Amino acid sequence: MQFQFTITILIIAITVLISVSAFNNRKLTDDLVFFGPAIKHNNQWYRFLSHGLLHGDVFHLVFNMYALYWFGTSLEKSFAAPYIFGDLGRWIYLGLYVTALVVASIPDYIKHRDDNYFTSLGASGAIAAVMFGSIVLNPGLPIGLIFIPGPGIPGWLFAIIYLGVSMYLDRRGGSRVNHGAHFWGALYGLAFTVAFLKGFSDFDFVSNFLYEVGIKR
Repeated sequence: MQFQFTITILIIAITVLISVSAFNNRKLTDDLVFFGPAIKHNNQWYRFLSHGLLHGDVFHLVFNMYALYWFGTSLEKSFAAPYIFGDLGRWIYLGLYVTALVVASIPDYIKHRDDNYFTSLGASGAIAAVMFGSIVLNPGLPIGLIFIPGPGIPGWLFAIIYLGVSMYLDRRGGSRVNHGAHFWGALYGLAFTVAFLKGFSDFDFVSNFLYEVGIKR
């Protein structure tokens, strides 16, 4: 099988390079991590994007990049299909990923823009957006417990459970995991994909959803 260089591979390569570089470089982490006061008072708006290039540890990085590889490769290819977005598909996919990093962090900025003790890092919000974009196009996609395609429950059911659990855990608090970014990233991925399908594609995602869930044959 011939290797194909994709936007997903490029994102993974850049993220791995910077994440690994920051593991033992506190200054690099401090310069790139999401930190509300630095954004508000120092106009360091780049942190809305740069935090997605950092990860807390090797497991966090490997897990996120593995999920991005599976969902991202599939979604990027689907977006570029002639019956979806064609030649614009890969750029729309890149737009989804980049803007999801920002959108998933907006609630954190609103809540923590003056909080000197809150920081956030990781690409989970953008990856959740990519995952939900994949579910819009393929609602019947089996998703396993570790959030990758494979034996598991249908994507549409997984999406409902994912949103519910993320909302509950975010409201409960007390965790180092940013469940709010997962929730808002997922919702944004859903809204972005639906909006672009309605505006720039003839793909009937509603009929496809009804067929995938067994309502329409």
